[in-house]
Amino acid sequence: MTPTAVRTVVVVGHGMVGHRFVQELRSRDEADRIRVVVLSEEPVAAYDRVGLSGYVGSWDITAMALSGNDYPDDDLVEVHLGCAAIDIDRAGHRVITDNGEFAYDALVLATGSYPFVPPVSGSDHPRSFVYRTLADLDAIRSAAEAAGPGAPGVVVGGGLLGLEAANALRLLGMTPHIVEFAPRLMPLQVDAGGGALLADLVTDLGLHVHTGVSTTSIADSTDSTPADSPLADSSLAVTLSDGTALTAALVVFSAGVRPQDALGRGAGLDVGERGGIITDTCCRTSDPDIYAIGEVAAVQGRCYGLVAPGYTMAQIAAEQILGSGRSTFPGADMSTKLKLLGVDVASFGDAMGVTEGALEIVHSDPVAGTYKKLVVSDDATTLLGGILVGDADAYAMLKPLVGQQLPGDPGALIAPAGGDSGIGLSALPDDAQICSCNSVSKGDICGAIAEGACTVADLKKCTGAGTTCGGCVPSLTKLLTDSGVTLSTSLCEHFTQSRAELFSIVAGTGIRTFSELIARFGTGGGCEICKPTVASILASTSSDHILDGEQAALQDTNDHFLANLQRNGTYSVVPRMPGGEVTPDQLIVIGQIAKDFGLYTKITGGQRIDMFGARVEQLPLIWQRLVDAGMESGHAYGKSLRTVKSCVGSSWCRYGVQDSVAMAVRLETRYRGLRSPHKLKFGVSGCARECAEARGKDVGVIATEAGWNLYVGGNGGQSPTHAQLLVSGIDDETLISYIDRYLMFYVRSADRLQRTAPWQESFEGGLDKLREIICDDSLGIADDLEAAMAKHVEGYQDEWAAVLADEDKLRRFVSFVNAPDVPDPTIAFDDSSGRRVPVLLGSPTVALHAQQEEAR
Repeated sequence: MTPTAVRTVVVVGHGMVGHRFVQELRSRDEADRIRVVVLSEEPVAAYDRVGLSGYVGSWDITAMALSGNDYPDDDLVEVHLGCAAIDIDRAGHRVITDNGEFAYDALVLATGSYPFVPPVSGSDHPRSFVYRTLADLDAIRSAAEAAGPGAPGVVVGGGLLGLEAANALRLLGMTPHIVEFAPRLMPLQVDAGGGALLADLVTDLGLHVHTGVSTTSIADSTDSTPADSPLADSSLAVTLSDGTALTAALVVFSAGVRPQDALGRGAGLDVGERGGIITDTCCRTSDPDIYAIGEVAAVQGRCYGLVAPGYTMAQIAAEQILGSGRSTFPGADMSTKLKLLGVDVASFGDAMGVTEGALEIVHSDPVAGTYKKLVVSDDATTLLGGILVGDADAYAMLKPLVGQQLPGDPGALIAPAGGDSGIGLSALPDDAQICSCNSVSKGDICGAIAEGACTVADLKKCTGAGTTCGGCVPSLTKLLTDSGVTLSTSLCEHFTQSRAELFSIVAGTGIRTFSELIARFGTGGGCEICKPTVASILASTSSDHILDGEQAALQDTNDHFLANLQRNGTYSVVPRMPGGEVTPDQLIVIGQIAKDFGLYTKITGGQRIDMFGARVEQLPLIWQRLVDAGMESGHAYGKSLRTVKSCVGSSWCRYGVQDSVAMAVRLETRYRGLRSPHKLKFGVSGCARECAEARGKDVGVIATEAGWNLYVGGNGGQSPTHAQLLVSGIDDETLISYIDRYLMFYVRSADRLQRTAPWQESFEGGLDKLREIICDDSLGIADDLEAAMAKHVEGYQDEWAAVLADEDKLRRFVSFVNAPDVPDPTIAFDDSSGRRVPVLLGSPTVALHAQQEEAR
């Protein structure tokens, strides 16, 4: 029974920092002394505002949700969504909202910030927007879709948020213009050299950059626009301070943020000269019962606009309220690393070189599209900061070195590719911060490794490093290997090679048998790990039947009998229904088979019909009737494509914008029988309503007016993962070619039994690198991948049809080799509940059944 809480903490704001505070407080309140009430002005619970652009394309609010934001099974946390706080009665310890009053013992203000909109004439125009919330993006999307593909959009602000907004317009199919008052983009993060290169890089991507100018007015355009233009009757005239006039369908203000301190001001709390509720280093305001954290807090007069310092404040405030707090706010690491419009940008430490006597070391390569600058002390022995544009791979190693004595030449740290700095993570002291998002030091990580953490997943779990932005994951891997942890890639004791290496060996040598492969490249006789894995590789590299010759002995039970083994020794029969389509005649055949053989039938989540309870000797008889009806194996037993789920699409649905069924049938027909490291599931939705749940699939396809959006790496199961947007607005043929490449690259490079989600997560460079390989052909292997898939498609044969035509293969479908006509007497069913269920081995029912069979 949960003890009665003795104090109430009210949290105003349910953003990333407010949510972290609740988690910190509840995890530390072991005696359950505190009840937490969360007031959220937004109608949705805490979501990833840092990754707001990830909402564009998917339009899936659930994918943006922060883990645990509904506090499941915690009776001491209640969340009120769409409940705006409008006043604080400090004397009465109450928060007044538009939906009632809430009493508090302690109050935490986590109200964040609001977008700054410069005083521009016309800034309140109906087609002027800000870029801050999911609702803002929904409004921008509606205006962009109304304007049509290619329509220009103006973003006022060329900082971090401005470039994020420009990227969102680009993903929506618009042509963005960026207007920045400063002489360069990202003026707070990069210098003149870095800003110039950044402008060149984003211009090459189709953006138009206007720096050193401001926006003076926004008004309905008086210019004549062709009647067939998407801007007809809806264009804006955006005038800049240099006289330039831009035509736009919409304007997005993303010129920075200001602390959302109105609630604190109204309550008489002390505020800073430039805004923000002033706190001490314990995050306590001028009222000792009120705390402020995150962007609204001005700790000793200074506000911080990044999530990492907000997380630190959340922890400090939680400890203070519980009375266990000894830590104080230490200041914040304002380093940033991100990919904007596909361009790597990073800055850390004293990036602008304001430290007295600081020296700058610069390496600029306009041809390669990179700019690297280090700021060092006057004696060039201490790293103070730096800027990286175009290539930020060195960030993970450089940032922890800030403030540290350099053991070598600092210029070597940014030497051109091929140079060797001789400096790495091993040179860092234990107090060097590896994960700034969660304040995890090198010592914390090495300590976890010493206590037994031997994988990146272990380190994430026990230290929290790598769980927010993920930028430090390469460093975690390096620290593991530097600590002597061997991250083995061996398939098993018989092969020192990884699955990907064995795939390359088979493909390159033309080996077609397990015995030859293990004789030449392995040891021993093989095991239950390597045999099925090699069998899958052999199947992936040819169209040979999996039961031909030696291959038959390699298969596991399911593949051996081309059916899924069930708990009572029977098998399930699953015919393929591409895209969920099935004819009335085929339904009749399925029903008659189920009736004749006494099978249990069930509609699956993959839009097909499973028949359960077939004995092994019945499988050929059942499949003969299915094949005669024009049906084929659904591969429910194999590590291969299972289903392509679809909605009815534009053929029937009034919301559909593309023929999702036709595309689903095409995809399932194309990739059927493709053997892979693990099972594959697809989904095709005919519109953004997403009825086929495509974002929960390994490959998800969602229709839009502009074409297809392709998502990859979504998995259900024990660790559900949403698929990530690979590319948007593509036509049918481009979609097919990209899926060809993605699947074949996965088949070639994934580990044994590794689904697409963990493969994608562990892939060095992540989704961005995969996008370069799949869409941009950065490795020059696209033609090879497509040719390999074409070979598979051309050589496909239905596995069950081939078995039925081969007497040798048919002989294996018996319960007892020495008595092929005798059915297994241990198999029995119970129909007493009104539906057929198996009775397990050893039960009285099975024993009675066996005795009856023996008596006969």
